[in-house]
Amino acid sequence: MRFAALSSGSCGNCFYVSEGDNAVLIDAGISCKQILSRLDNLGENSKKIKGIFLSHEHIDHIKGVDVLARTLQVPIFATSGTLKSEIICTQENLLNNIKNDETIKLGKMEISAFSKSHDASQPVSFQIRNGKTISIITDIGHACKNVQEAVQDSDFLVMESNHDIKMLENGPYPHFLKKRILGDKGHLSNLHSSLCVLEYSSSKLKNLMLAHLSEKNNTSKLALSCFRNLLKERKDLNPNLLLSERNVCSDLISV
Repeated sequence: MRFAALSSGSCGNCFYVSEGDNAVLIDAGISCKQILSRLDNLGENSKKIKGIFLSHEHIDHIKGVDVLARTLQVPIFATSGTLKSEIICTQENLLNNIKNDETIKLGKMEISAFSKSHDASQPVSFQIRNGKTISIITDIGHACKNVQEAVQDSDFLVMESNHDIKMLENGPYPHFLKKRILGDKGHLSNLHSSLCVLEYSSSKLKNLMLAHLSEKNNTSKLALSCFRNLLKERKDLNPNLLLSERNVCSDLISV
């Protein structure tokens, strides 16, 4: 399998996974034009995309899905809660309801959904398997059992590292928004994300990408430093530490 983060952050989230002639997108939170352009820059053919999987209905995860799905004529997979919360796609025959413990097979890839804690209607995260396991876990308020098990099972892990707690507490956000972000249905801090990886990841974890970093309440330096300082406590754990960007796609990485 091959993986790329096309975008990650509050401005939009979109992740690409391919295997042979088949590919999927996890979320489509940037415009159709941006997605197609970034795939082209990677040298990837958008016609390989066989499905778009949505984690939840927030705009930074669904912004481009309607136009993209209709343009490519590919199915959208989302939970009933997500599908009922927003107008996901105006071409209804492209909509497919998945359960939060369901596995969909596309080509040689198996895409599994699992529930998580976030302030959305029936949110899920996803694992993609084909011998190796890629887990894409963002928008979580705390590391519930499902998240712990997914982290443990990962060869390649995309993990939310949304904020530095002190930056958030001392930053410009209003109190109600700070409370939401820090709550059990909000977002994971650098500290809590790195502690989750430290405690639950297996030594088979080879690549760890930090994702959904806040523009106002975090910095790349703080996030990377927090993970490096904590993960060195485990001598059996030495993943390649990567960072997703808001406005540019990552390299295409073999898994």
